[in-house]
Amino acid sequence: MYEQVSHSLLNKILDELKPEIRRRDLRHFYTRLGANFYAIYSLFHHLYGQRDDFEQQMVNLVEVMARQYIKRNGDLKQSDIEREQSHNWFLSQQWVGMALYVDGFADDLTGARSHLGYLQDLGVNMVHMMPILRCPAGASDGGYAVSDFRNIDARVGTLEQLRELADSMRVRDMLLTLDVVVNHTSDEHEWAQRARAGEKKYEDYFYIFRDRNIPDMFEETMPEIFPETAPGNFTFDTTMKKWVMTVFNDYQWDLNYSNPAVFIEMVDIILFWANQGADIVRLDAVAFLWKKIGTTCQNEREAHLILQLMKDCSQVTAPGVLFIAEAIVAPVEIIKYFGEDAVIAKECEIAYNATFMALLWEAVATKNAKLLDQGIRSLPDKLDRATWLNYVRCHDDIGLGFDDTDIIKAGYNPYAHRRFLVDYFTGVYDASPARGQPFGVNFKTGDARISGSLASLVGLESALLAGDEAAIQRSIDIILLLHSMIMSFGGIPLLYYGDEIGNLNDCTFLQDENKAHDNRWMHRPRIDWTKAELRNQHGSVEQRIFMGLQKMIAVRKSTAAFADYNNRWLIETGNPHLFVFLRNNPFQLNDSVLVVGNFDAAPQSLTLSDLSNRGHFEYGRLYDLYSGESPQQFNDQLVVPPHRFYWLTDHRLS
Repeated sequence: MYEQVSHSLLNKILDELKPEIRRRDLRHFYTRLGANFYAIYSLFHHLYGQRDDFEQQMVNLVEVMARQYIKRNGDLKQSDIEREQSHNWFLSQQWVGMALYVDGFADDLTGARSHLGYLQDLGVNMVHMMPILRCPAGASDGGYAVSDFRNIDARVGTLEQLRELADSMRVRDMLLTLDVVVNHTSDEHEWAQRARAGEKKYEDYFYIFRDRNIPDMFEETMPEIFPETAPGNFTFDTTMKKWVMTVFNDYQWDLNYSNPAVFIEMVDIILFWANQGADIVRLDAVAFLWKKIGTTCQNEREAHLILQLMKDCSQVTAPGVLFIAEAIVAPVEIIKYFGEDAVIAKECEIAYNATFMALLWEAVATKNAKLLDQGIRSLPDKLDRATWLNYVRCHDDIGLGFDDTDIIKAGYNPYAHRRFLVDYFTGVYDASPARGQPFGVNFKTGDARISGSLASLVGLESALLAGDEAAIQRSIDIILLLHSMIMSFGGIPLLYYGDEIGNLNDCTFLQDENKAHDNRWMHRPRIDWTKAELRNQHGSVEQRIFMGLQKMIAVRKSTAAFADYNNRWLIETGNPHLFVFLRNNPFQLNDSVLVVGNFDAAPQSLTLSDLSNRGHFEYGRLYDLYSGESPQQFNDQLVVPPHRFYWLTDHRLS
């Protein structure tokens, strides 16, 4: 868009760029900068236009984008062009991800590179390397307390090894996802150290106060993230004799985005990692980017403007790179991180579908899909050119952030129901086979979250201990059922490493004093590759899970209806134990897949004639894409065995 004020400033900025930048051939850069500049200027002016140094900060921002473009290698620039030409590439059903800790998966980056074949064998072609940046050994928050944003932790490798890994993945058509922690730094980061030393420039990078007056105003409305281990949101630094905002842990200092220098630094860092080969950048803790007295300091409008500005800047320098929003917030808020009032994703192309994850676990505990169905119906529609990251487990705990209104509509009391779910998954409830542990218990409110591996939470740990083959198979069936939901729902399914071979809770973390206080480490495994080899042993637990997922992934990739074009419709069946939805092929009429999941431990039935307005599933033989079989039917009833899923199509269309 042409607008005189902004483009007059753009011309001035281009004249002021340093000679070593102006001498370069920057055709694509200038084209994209011109196309995006009005948006960049408008957002930057809204956030920082009141400052006397506004124009100089704009020059600094453009120089950062230009320098990183110059450093971007030819292969990455070519990838940018190809993705611009095929702008919906990431909506394809071909993508299947896995999140992993490098040291837990394969010791280091070289080891991870050697195991790419294992991932390809499973069908994974998008790999999220959990945080690998330099962190203090004793206060890392699992890699999210970064002490150097441009260096890799020596325990997992070097920058050169990362580039080699990225090159190997590119040859294999695999995507690399890396984390950038945008909300905070470690208190051992250079910026924090220089702030401690009294440098005003770096004090302004953080929220630092001489007394408790302003911190106390913030605390009136700010919730506690880790009430057990890090109560409050401010820490007194004994060196400075000042209070610092530390929302997550006392060693993580929140960055002050009301300072444009902080924004420019973080854009530079995001583009740096894009240039190391990241296809996708996961932006951590984006809901917390803007702090305002009198609010929860979460999901503020300015946080969204910052993300829009980061996206616009990235589209100038590295337009092929996608953003993931790590925002584990209420359903009505999650959807906003794609970008409001738009068709394309103006903030992040991908967001975690934490609501779907939590609802799936609720359905496992209750053995019915009432709240799952209600919660998904209440989830706002996403943008056409954005997609969900659907997952069953991750490195973090399971929160129970369902909407109270949905819980009530499903027939439950919100407080009592959440209490039941915590009791169920921690094994307190007598009939539960789950072996999780409570996490983040808030003794003031009674709230709690849940830690534990997928296999242990669905009962595999207790079944193996009891030697109960029927319970073992039931647990495997639930693991496959849950994954069938994320594979077919619409979006990118994200597996969690170790789940593909049934890894159980690992309590060796208790032997490490740096981890013993955080039971989330029980589901951050170190892969035993001898155990992983059991995936090739017929009848083993590892083989049944791995082969089941491998087959599921292959079928997903061959099913065009599973691409994500807002082509999903929930089906009301009248049976509370079934979760049913329809997926339509957006490129071919009358090509549909009916997804059916039975969350009960008993067989259930579905009346096919009820689907008459949603396809032709009442006629002829039905065909399950996953098993290759025709499921049982009795008159007009489709019989769904316990904890079974179907991906059904009319046999005549297959």
